[in-house]
Amino acid sequence: DWPDYWEDILIKNNIHAPMTLRVNKRRLDRELYLAQLVNAGITAKQGRLASTSIILENPVDVGQLPGFSEGQISVQDETSQLVADLLAPGPDSRCLDACSAPGGKTCALLESQPDNLELLALDNNESRLERVRENLSRLQLHATIICANAQDTASWWDGKPFDSILLDAPCTGTGVIRRHPDIKMLRQADDVSRLAAIQQQLLASLWPCLKTGGRMLYSTCSVLKAENSLQIDAFLASAKDAKLVDITLPGAIPCTAGLQFLPGQNNLDGFYYALLEKV
Repeated sequence: DWPDYWEDILIKNNIHAPMTLRVNKRRLDRELYLAQLVNAGITAKQGRLASTSIILENPVDVGQLPGFSEGQISVQDETSQLVADLLAPGPDSRCLDACSAPGGKTCALLESQPDNLELLALDNNESRLERVRENLSRLQLHATIICANAQDTASWWDGKPFDSILLDAPCTGTGVIRRHPDIKMLRQADDVSRLAAIQQQLLASLWPCLKTGGRMLYSTCSVLKAENSLQIDAFLASAKDAKLVDITLPGAIPCTAGLQFLPGQNNLDGFYYALLEKV
């Protein structure tokens, strides 16, 4: 998939990832929290892409971070934080986070829209949904939580279309090996086709839940085109009411559809995004 980058991908996957924070914009701004870090003797700098991101010079226990238990900040890579900016749910709108656990992106979406965002956090794993509840509680945020298979819309959807949908699809995780090196041992070659089939089913099942004029952000932490651009190319060919929305992110690699960050590029996790609009 990446003949010009493969060696760099392997090298970057063996380098320690930075500890990156997401500032809760409902509570304070980034400059104020950076000042709190200085007072606590913690060296940090602003992230380059997400307006909420702060990168620590050295990782610390979250107990040392000012305001962590009070919900001022969360730990989240900048690539994951960007989903909230790209999907940009509007005020008084209805949003679905279709594969929500453990809740980092759920909370980022809620923090990005303080004006009455109605959010449904869906996942098919009840034990992982407990993490979503813990994150929401610490950050003093609210979402409706349902344990269900996203593909089985009849089991959870009330028929009212969503203004926006985040489909952060289950994937091989090949963009985050530096954070989860066990992926090298646990992932098998046939996982790619198995997960690609699930992603295809999720896209087809969730698209009818989106209102006309609404937007779906498809994202993965994979670097494999079968899960990313090829998946979206195939979906656009089959869904005649779907249009690809142009998005721009400095440093991201344009694909036939969507954008790709490779592992370690600008010290970011490997991540893919494609923004779709129902027309």
